[in-house]
Amino acid sequence: MAKEKRGMMFVLSSPSGAGKTTLTKKIAENNKNFTISISHTTRKPRPNEINGRDYKFVSVQEFNTLVKENNFFEYANIFGNYYGTLKKPVLELLSLGRDVLFDIDWQGTQQLKRIKSLSLVTFFILPPNIQALKKRLLNRHKGQEELIEKRMDNFNEETSHWNEYNYVFVNDDLDTCYEKILNVIKSEKRGISQNQNTNEIEKKIKELIE
Repeated sequence: MAKEKRGMMFVLSSPSGAGKTTLTKKIAENNKNFTISISHTTRKPRPNEINGRDYKFVSVQEFNTLVKENNFFEYANIFGNYYGTLKKPVLELLSLGRDVLFDIDWQGTQQLKRIKSLSLVTFFILPPNIQALKKRLLNRHKGQEELIEKRMDNFNEETSHWNEYNYVFVNDDLDTCYEKILNVIKSEKRGISQNQNTNEIEKKIKELIE
């Protein structure tokens, strides 16, 4: 009997507000073999978020215990809150042949990349321009100007990690960006990597950071 094919791990990262969470959910909703890895976090839920569906909301103490017990694949402090990916549920899904999606930042991605036993493909999502990013953040964090400024200030730092990823896409149109990511995922699942024009990406990065 043929050996059951293990699942693969696909990471989506982006500067805050560039759309990685929306894209991750769209992939999972439209492709039945995908499961989103639900991160643990110490931050408070936003009004529309549900514990266990969007995040596992835990106290700092609970989070620290999980860190001490080495239960996380990766964890990071982002804007004063901790986020982490538990090993156990991910390994179970992979062993069942399911593909796992990760909506995490560059710090978490660096940690996952160090684990050589994992089959990992990484995507970095960019906004079309700074104005679009600010508009998305304003919609999400109405009345929280200080938080928006902090996230905008962090943009250059986050974006500077683009070249640590296998693929970089601009989310100027959600459906187009989704199709591009899906196309790469299908290729990668067949063991074929696609080439990207790094000159074009570098040009786009310069536009965004300047």
